[in-house]
Amino acid sequence: MHLAIMNSRFPPEISNHQPLIRLRQVVKVYRTAAGDFPALKGLDLDVEAGEFLAITGKSGAGKTTLVNMITGTDALTSGVVEVGGVNIHQLDENRRALWRGRHLGVIYQSFHLLPNLTLLDNILLPMDFCGLYRRRASRERAMDLLRQMEMADHAHKLPSQISGGQQQRVAIARALANDPPLIVADEPTGRLDSVTAEVIFRIFQQLVAQGKTLVMVTHDRTIAGRVSRMLTIQDGEVLNQPAA
Repeated sequence: MHLAIMNSRFPPEISNHQPLIRLRQVVKVYRTAAGDFPALKGLDLDVEAGEFLAITGKSGAGKTTLVNMITGTDALTSGVVEVGGVNIHQLDENRRALWRGRHLGVIYQSFHLLPNLTLLDNILLPMDFCGLYRRRASRERAMDLLRQMEMADHAHKLPSQISGGQQQRVAIARALANDPPLIVADEPTGRLDSVTAEVIFRIFQQLVAQGKTLVMVTHDRTIAGRVSRMLTIQDGEVLNQPAA
């Protein structure tokens, strides 16, 4: 499989400087009936453009919370998160949603495809939301992404009519819909068999080789030699952080 993606660039309002992702003293505290739970404890992290960063750690270590800070899908307690020079947590909810749609692709373990939409319409959804493509161009791009994922023959099926591995391919196509420079994947192979997981991982490698930056949460430490850098989170802190 060969992925023919476009070269992503941040638009003029976003500075394409290094590092692409910059976290400084990021704290996330969840308020619970049992008391405060510190999920992240003053975390610092730089991710360079073009990196393939794997984030590992035990369940509850703070991996998904870290991803939510980077994507802006959860509010931080304190600190700074910049992506492409934009302090994303200073944006209001509407501007942050639009920023996310244009500059970030997110892939989940549970796929998160809308069950009542065809595969094609699932990919069209983020393009329609952001308005970066005319309708005819967006349909052509969606079909091209499905072809790249070897899913074009299933374009008009519902998610329930295809396998888990096929759903994840469609989820990757959807993440690429607006040609974002950054892809964030949270346990993307966690529900897949080992053969299918390897196929998905190779797709990620191709995306990085073609200029994307990819941040992936995973429990699989066997991939250590196949990514740019592996980071371990433990109890809300970075356990090891070799230079990028």
